[in-house]
Amino acid sequence: MAHMALPLLQVTGLRVRYATDTGDAVIAVNDLALSVHAAETVGLIGESGSGKSTLANAIMRLLPRRAEAAGKVFFDNCDLLAVRENELSGIRGSRISMIPQDPAVCLNPVLTAGTQIYEVLRAHLQLTRSQRKQRVRELLGEVGFEDPNTIAAAYPHQLSGGQRQRVVIAQAIACRPALVIADEPTSKLDSPLQVQIMALMSAIVRRHSTALLWITHDPATLAGFADRVAVMHQGQIVEEGKTGSVFARPGHAYTKKLMESAAEFALASS
Repeated sequence: MAHMALPLLQVTGLRVRYATDTGDAVIAVNDLALSVHAAETVGLIGESGSGKSTLANAIMRLLPRRAEAAGKVFFDNCDLLAVRENELSGIRGSRISMIPQDPAVCLNPVLTAGTQIYEVLRAHLQLTRSQRKQRVRELLGEVGFEDPNTIAAAYPHQLSGGQRQRVVIAQAIACRPALVIADEPTSKLDSPLQVQIMALMSAIVRRHSTALLWITHDPATLAGFADRVAVMHQGQIVEEGKTGSVFARPGHAYTKKLMESAAEFALASS
């Protein structure tokens, strides 16, 4: 795939430390470098605790107060760690968005699905009320709902886990962002739903030339899905390259271990 000279997202020297109650600090991300080009899908893999979610939250500047981030996170030539909050709010949700692991946590239980997508549009796009309502229906249709009006009127507790995840995806793509970060969005779904959601995301990124950073602990899901893969271990990227090449000839011992574990799990599940 042809890439622009400069990546859409360029992370360099990123370091994230968490303060503890004892006054010590835990280093969750240490001198990390990562890039994502426009219209590229990058898979970020690693076990739980490797720092994947911390990286995602640092890029979005959604780290908790006890966390401190240093380094550079350039998105479209803007350092997200350095911009003011009001400037960031115009970028986050509009030019760059995030699909969280658990939609039940991020969806407001007292607002309908349609209202929650509508509010994203209202915050970022200059549309009339009727245009926003029409856009909500279009987005729900785009993520696979055959009856968008019914889903738009439903509250989160009235939807299944797979339906809630599709609503969150509709929120994430509402403003046609240049980059979507998906933090293990299928980990709480069964295998058939995982396949459906990944096929949906693949179609969306192709249709709109969206860049996608897909975070997962399962390398098996990335074959045929991600253009490149980056392997994260103990807060650092230890190996990266084209997905097929890394999977066929892993160069780092940790990558080999991940591939062996995935193969053993697949064999035991068959």
